[in-house]
Amino acid sequence: MKRSSGILFFKRDKDNIKVFLCHPGGPYWENTHLHSWGIPKGELDKNESTKDAAIREFKEETNLEVDKDIIFLYTKKVSNNKLVTIFIKEKDLDLSNCKSNTFELEWPKGTNKINIYPENDKFEWIELEEAYNLIFPKQQIFLDKLKEKLKYECQKQ
Repeated sequence: MKRSSGILFFKRDKDNIKVFLCHPGGPYWENTHLHSWGIPKGELDKNESTKDAAIREFKEETNLEVDKDIIFLYTKKVSNNKLVTIFIKEKDLDLSNCKSNTFELEWPKGTNKINIYPENDKFEWIELEEAYNLIFPKQQIFLDKLKEKLKYECQKQ
């Protein structure tokens, strides 16, 4: 089974919670907005921990540094052969230096023309409730888990 790991950053903005999401680059996603954003994440390298993979993937996909002080949120099997672990961190990231790693793709298909695209082409802070309309449906569970965790923290205080 493939294993993937990522970090869902969030911040409190007045009375709202905002989450940091990325929009995938490349021709398949260029004209989509709804249900096409995601949590920066990627597959674990051999013998790599989920935490180390989450930090590495976040750096690769955003160009932003992350310290190891991230908190486990949830692990979910999102398909028959993929298990995703998400960590969280409350921090107001400066998005001015965001840029993604790139990938090569023959496009248009069958033309032998290889183009280079960013893995992510947009980076935004999005209000939590709005994020449900933008995030990939299989990642909505991680928004639910974040809401549960924050609600529990408020009840403890």
